[in-house]
Amino acid sequence: MLNKGDSVIYGCHGVCTVIDITKKDFGLKLGEKVYYALKPLYQHDSVYYVPIESTHSVIRPIIDRDEVEKLILKIPSIESAWIANEKEREKQYKALLKTCEPVELIRIIKTLFERKRARISDGKKATSVDDRYFKLAEEQLYGELAISLQIDKSEVKEYITQKLAEVNI
Repeated sequence: MLNKGDSVIYGCHGVCTVIDITKKDFGLKLGEKVYYALKPLYQHDSVYYVPIESTHSVIRPIIDRDEVEKLILKIPSIESAWIANEKEREKQYKALLKTCEPVELIRIIKTLFERKRARISDGKKATSVDDRYFKLAEEQLYGELAISLQIDKSEVKEYITQKLAEVNI
């Protein structure tokens, strides 16, 4: 069970803080249930109420700094998720995003980075679908890593680049 003040990942909404654990009756003929009240860190006007016993939502603690450091070192060995069929590729991106797992977010980012580079070398632009999923994956990943590393979200990409450069020296 989570506690008030815990930082968590709540599905594709990203990093949230548990601001309350409360009983509510939302009038859905479900009666009164106990909910986590989750305040998204990067969306200031929202609060999500998630039933404690929910099996439909991904809620997990954020990874700690040690896990982030290990994850960064694994980046070169994380395989991309290359699929030639456009519709199948988008389905896979959606499925990977729904896991809310950092490794899967990195898989999307690597795949789309490689795909964009290949398209540019062929004289083409990145597709709007690729751009959208790239941004979604970066937002989710960098939001979590920023909290774990205690840095601003805008500094995460440079932090990762620097750490990987240090290892390759």
